[in-house]
Amino acid sequence: MKRLFLLVVAVLSMTATFAKDEKVNNVNNVEAYDMTVNYYRLGETLGLNIDQLEAVEDIHRTFCADMMNAANTNKDDRQAVVEKAINKDLKYMHYVLTDNQYRKYVMLLNVTLNNRGLNK
Repeated sequence: MKRLFLLVVAVLSMTATFAKDEKVNNVNNVEAYDMTVNYYRLGETLGLNIDQLEAVEDIHRTFCADMMNAANTNKDDRQAVVEKAINKDLKYMHYVLTDNQYRKYVMLLNVTLNNRGLNK
């Protein structure tokens, strides 16, 4: 009886582990598209003035929403939606930032996308 109980516990543990790993993979995929940042630190890094910081926050919130939409898009269309969101973000940021700030922003964005596996 004791062996049967241990066998049942072992089987349930393995099943729970596999289900947990599958759920973690889905969560990690969605978390990769969460592009929220600390705007204060971004402003310090880029050397933004108060007006630029407000504009960057608005633009980046839109970018975050576009990336979350990409996370919920079907797999076939996802890359196109991500590219469109990135291009739109870069276009708007170019209007607000100076050339030096824009170069730093592009570098930070590329590093972030590479680290999250979204830049293919």
